Amino acid sequence: MIGPVGKTEIARIIPHTGAMCLLDSVRFWDSSTIVCVASSHRDKNHPMANGGRLDAVCGIEYAAQAMAVHGGLNAISGRRPEAGYLASVRDVVCHIGRLDLLADDLEVTATRLAADATGAVYGFGLRCGTTTVLEGRAAVVLDSGL
Repeated sequence: MIGPVGKTEIARIIPHTGAMCLLDSVRFWDSSTIVCVASSHRDKNHPMANGGRLDAVCGIEYAAQAMAVHGGLNAISGRRPEAGYLASVRDVVCHIGRLDLLADDLEVTATRLAADATGAVYGFGLRCGTTTVLEGRAAVVLDSGL
């Protein structure tokens, strides 16, 4: 078990800045899994909200950021890809309608199911307390900058 990582370090790893850096911290990570915590879904000025609503499907962005942080933390010899792109999402199930109505922090988990030099496939899930919010799979394509 590798210990916690704060928001400052997360902001160094992913390209998202300001309010679009959605994750607060990493609670746990290892070579295959990352567990992050987020409270930004309660922000009244959330950058992804539409008409004051933050629909549950926006949880995919939380998961994508967790995957990006995981990739950055696991970078071999400090070489991170130039960029990663969410190529597809599959089997996504939203168990609730809105994130902004959740009073507690989100727990965002991503588990790498397969990977090579060109990308990775992750299973992901969001929970709030004992409630499963969202789950699915995502394929990420990496741009090595070569």
